[in-house]
Amino acid sequence: MLKKLKSLQKGQSMLNQKKGHFGDYGGRYVPEMLIPALEELELAYESAKKDPVFKKEFLDLLQNFCGRPTPLIFAKNLTQKLGGAKIYLKNEGLNHTGAHKITHCIGQILLAKRMGKNRIIAETGAGQHGLATATVAAKFGMECVIYMGSVDIARQRPNVFWMEQLGAKVIPVEFGNKTLKDAVDASLKDWIENVENSYYLLGSALGPHPYPTMVRDFQKIVGEEIEKQIKEAEKKLPDYVIACVGGGSNAMGAFNNFLQKTQVKLIGVEAGGRGKKIGDNAVRFGGAGRVGVVEGYKSYFLQDEDGQLSDTYSISAGLDYPGVGPELAYFKDQGRVEFESVTDNEAKDAFKTLALLEGIIPALESAHAVAQVIKLAPTLPKDKVIVVNLSGRGDKDLFIVAKAFKDKKFEEFLKKYLKGFNND
Repeated sequence: MLKKLKSLQKGQSMLNQKKGHFGDYGGRYVPEMLIPALEELELAYESAKKDPVFKKEFLDLLQNFCGRPTPLIFAKNLTQKLGGAKIYLKNEGLNHTGAHKITHCIGQILLAKRMGKNRIIAETGAGQHGLATATVAAKFGMECVIYMGSVDIARQRPNVFWMEQLGAKVIPVEFGNKTLKDAVDASLKDWIENVENSYYLLGSALGPHPYPTMVRDFQKIVGEEIEKQIKEAEKKLPDYVIACVGGGSNAMGAFNNFLQKTQVKLIGVEAGGRGKKIGDNAVRFGGAGRVGVVEGYKSYFLQDEDGQLSDTYSISAGLDYPGVGPELAYFKDQGRVEFESVTDNEAKDAFKTLALLEGIIPALESAHAVAQVIKLAPTLPKDKVIVVNLSGRGDKDLFIVAKAFKDKKFEEFLKKYLKGFNND
C-alpha cells in the first residue's frame, strides 16, 4: 500500500484538493477512488457541527460514558521537589479506556452512525486508540476491524486482549517495520476495498482532509477544560502547556484553546529514543524530519532523499510514528509551538518519579511530557504555572516497564504463571 501511495505522490492518478490546508501543510493527497468517501465525510461533518442534536449527544456521552471533565491536579509533591514553577496534571488517563483517545472515537462513531456505516476500520500503535475504537463500536453495535503492527501487538498485548473481548478483530500487520505507520497503510487499503459500508476511524489529528480538523475539533474540549480549571485554581491562564507528540491528537486537544493566547507557551515533546542516529528515535522537528506527502497529507516526516519513510524507535509505542499532524507542522513553522525531545531513559525516570511522588502511573507517552516538565520547572520562578497533559495511564505499559526496569520478581511471576497457565 505504501509503495502505491508513493507512486501516486509522483503524479500517477493523484488528486490534491486545496482544502483543509494549514499554510503549506495538510490537504488531501489520495487515490481518486477515495475522494468521494472523503467528500461524503466532510459534508457529514459540516452538517453535524451545525446540528444541536449531534452536539448534545456527543457531550452527553463524554460526560456520562467517558467520564469528562477529567481532573486538573496540582502536583504538590513534584512541585516542591523541583523547587520552581507550579505544576498541574491534566489527567486524561481517567477517561473511560484510559486515555484521551475515547473523545474523538465518540465523535467519529456518531458520524459513522449518521452516515449509515456499519463497519469500523481503525489503526493503532500503543493500543489506546484501538481499545477506544473497539469500545465505541461495541456500544453502537458495529463490526470493528483494527490493524496493528505485529511489533506493537507483542509489546501492547493487554490492549489487544481487551480489544478482542470487546468483539473487535485485531489483524497483525507483518510488512514494513510492523508498527503504526504500517498499520495505517493496511487500514487505508481496507478502506479503499470496502468504502461503501465502512468508516475509517482515524486515530490522530493527521491524514487527508477532513481528519486533522475533525479530530482536533473533537479533542479541543481538553484545552477548554484546562482553561476553566486553571482559572478556578490559579485565577490566571497557565504560563506553559506541555504535551507529548506522536501524531498530535492529545497535543492539539490541549493546545487549541490557547493558540490565540500568545502569553501561554506551548511545548510539544517528541520521542528522543535511544540515540540521535536515524532509526533510534522519532524526532521529526530538530531531527531528520523533512517535508513530504505521505498517507494522504503533507507534513514533516522522517524520510530519506527518495521519500521513503525512515525507521523509527521509541520505548513508547504511541510516539514512534514517522510523521506528525499538519496543523502542528504549521504552528512549528510559525514559532507558536516549540518542540523538544526526551530520551527513553528520561521518560523512564519521569515515569518512576511521578509514580513515587504523586501516586499517578502515566503512559510512557505521557511520561515524555512529564520528563520535559522535570527539566523545565526548576528553571522558572515559583509564580509560573505549567500544565502538562497526561494523555493516558500506564496500565498498557506493564510489560514494557517491567522489562525496562529489569524487575526480576515480575519475571519470576510470569514464568510461574505461564507454567500453571499451560498446565490448566
